[in-house]
Amino acid sequence: MARALYNSLFEALKGQGFVNAYAGITLPNEGSVGLHEALGFEHLGVYRNVGHKDGRWHDVGWWQLAIQDPLEHPEPPTPFRLFREREECGVPTQNE
Repeated sequence: MARALYNSLFEALKGQGFVNAYAGITLPNEGSVGLHEALGFEHLGVYRNVGHKDGRWHDVGWWQLAIQDPLEHPEPPTPFRLFREREECGVPTQNE
């Protein structure tokens, strides 16, 4: 289920002209780290002791996924409501 949701998100982001997707994961979280790395996210780094949850401090790890090459002349992102309407009408998006 999570993979299908992410794949839909990546397609929407590509249509908007976005180049990268980022994930912040409260650590430790082996399941989430494993999912993101299986999807192709690469580890960028860790912010130490930045979140307090369940009575203790946690690190937050950051991952990045390149979802498309940068566009030479990108347009500003379209509000998702309008983006969805364009998709439903068959109007090409920036990456088509």
